[in-house]
Amino acid sequence: MPFPDINPIALQLGPFAVRWYALAYLFGVLFGALYAYGLLRRKTLWANGSPPFEPAAIWDFAFWAVIGIVVGGRVGYVLFYNLPLYMANPLQAFALWDGGMSFHGGLVGIMIAMALFTRSKGGNILSSFDLLAAVGPIGLFLGRVANFINGELYGRETTLPWGVIFPTGGPLPRHPSQLYEGLLEGLILFLIIRFVTHVLYGLRRPGLAAGIFGMWYAISRCVVELVRIPDKQLGYLFDGWITMGQILSVPVFLAGLALVIYALRRKAVA
Repeated sequence: MPFPDINPIALQLGPFAVRWYALAYLFGVLFGALYAYGLLRRKTLWANGSPPFEPAAIWDFAFWAVIGIVVGGRVGYVLFYNLPLYMANPLQAFALWDGGMSFHGGLVGIMIAMALFTRSKGGNILSSFDLLAAVGPIGLFLGRVANFINGELYGRETTLPWGVIFPTGGPLPRHPSQLYEGLLEGLILFLIIRFVTHVLYGLRRPGLAAGIFGMWYAISRCVVELVRIPDKQLGYLFDGWITMGQILSVPVFLAGLALVIYALRRKAVA
């Protein structure tokens, strides 16, 4: 299957280029905030009818979210994916336009931002993490689609009929691993969390949705990494059988499992 002819630059305004990847971040936050606003308005979904903060406050948090994602994502990439380069060239760490973001770092960044914001509002921090879990798959889906448009983070060579010939991936078809992740971590995870929040009323058990998010994301990431090409500066670690993405997903899974156990051991509050 040939790679679709989609320009990574969505809009060119003179010397300024607006890329699909940047728009994915922007619309991920926007659509996530809109969905979060709807969840916060439905107070019957939450324990004691009390969401972590008032619906209108989500627009204030949107600014915090962007800072948390960008700073956390960049710091995570610098520390775990290319530390020798940035140790030799510290100023390069600020060159965001050159790319290089870590999901795991962004996850930590936005969780810290959410915890600080919710604390300032006097809300339940675990419930605010559940809110992040509900909206997170939206941004993940858009981000992985943008990765596909950029022709990056593709997978190993394959003979499957949906294999894609990427512009920088050689002449043979490869797994569109970006779309695998978009499906698993985006669409399917969104539907799972939606079932938990609206059918099982899982938001009445603070930490449950966040725990399920962490467990499902970690499993999905580890599975897709089996066919995804690792970052070339790192390659495979520990004699060639594991990637940095899989290593970083282990604590995410364990934290998610701990949250699920904690939430299920506590009585649901109507």
